[in-house]
Amino acid sequence: MKLHIFNPEHDLALAANIPNFTAPHAARQLRADLDFLPALWAADGDLVLVEDVDSVMRRTRHLRRYMAEVEFVTPQILGSQTSGQVDIQPWGQDIALNYQLQQMNPMLANSVLSDFQLGQQRQISGRPWAAKHLLPILAEYGGTVGKSWIVTNMESLRGVVDGGGDFVLKAPWSSSGRGNRYWLSDREVDNHLLGWCDNIIRKQHALMVEPLYNKVLDFGAEFYASGNGCVEYLGLSMFRTVHGVYRGNLLMSERQKEEVLESYISADLMSKVRNRIALLMGELLGNTYIGPFGVDMMVVSGAKKGKPFDDFLLHPMVELNLRRTMGHVALSLSEHLNHEEKRVMVIDYSDRYCLHVVKIH
Repeated sequence: MKLHIFNPEHDLALAANIPNFTAPHAARQLRADLDFLPALWAADGDLVLVEDVDSVMRRTRHLRRYMAEVEFVTPQILGSQTSGQVDIQPWGQDIALNYQLQQMNPMLANSVLSDFQLGQQRQISGRPWAAKHLLPILAEYGGTVGKSWIVTNMESLRGVVDGGGDFVLKAPWSSSGRGNRYWLSDREVDNHLLGWCDNIIRKQHALMVEPLYNKVLDFGAEFYASGNGCVEYLGLSMFRTVHGVYRGNLLMSERQKEEVLESYISADLMSKVRNRIALLMGELLGNTYIGPFGVDMMVVSGAKKGKPFDDFLLHPMVELNLRRTMGHVALSLSEHLNHEEKRVMVIDYSDRYCLHVVKIH
């Protein structure tokens, strides 16, 4: 039987890399409020781990048309299981989740990944891995842009930024947008920023430095790795962020999303990039990781004028997310829509997190 788990604190757990990890309050609340989310992509008869079944039934009335006929199970129900192999399908795999599951039921030790497998996946999930293995190859295509430096001490950091320009600094492992700082040429660098950089280098043994681009559009490409070097492209994700924090996805047909993108970059370039990602990730992953993953990209401005599409460039590898993404959720929701009316998938917060599918004009 398949057991689906929404653990959105996954990226933070990778950064901590300890079994007994306690996520910040906001991440714990997001997990509690949207624990039903896997019902949007699970198959009929699958299990979904939730805190309170009655609460889930009340909170998901407006989403029933999009949900499979799953069985919601609590940690108490899961703890009473005494037999049977469980196919665990989380948002993302990490040692903290392994620990939680085995605390619920020691028999799940036979169903979770080994520490060695999780260690391999954590390395691939880190920003240095994508910067070494993916970005340099993808940025070879004409019409693309993208650089990333991996620095391991403050001297090498200065060697990059003292050349001039504006930069975004990223922790090797962090939740998207949460582990970022900015080194801006028109601002004096203060001790707080220097201390943050030094702390990340000491804790994670590296710091990522990237040019700060003039972003025009956020989007992503979603994939599924099925093992034995096979990677399937699933579709585009058009999403919105505010200060690096995810806010929602456009729910459109693939052709509609492609038309949005083609107003900035050529269809041929996008096709080449996503096909190259599928081939590269198939070769590099093998059987190390089986499951969904996504690549965040962006369109940036600032290219030379004179030819079609020269006003915009594609950054083909902003982030590699070796886990399920909100883009995958949007693709699942889109399967239920006719796309004659424009809709967005929105996650908002008042006293709790809520997911809505909203018509737009």
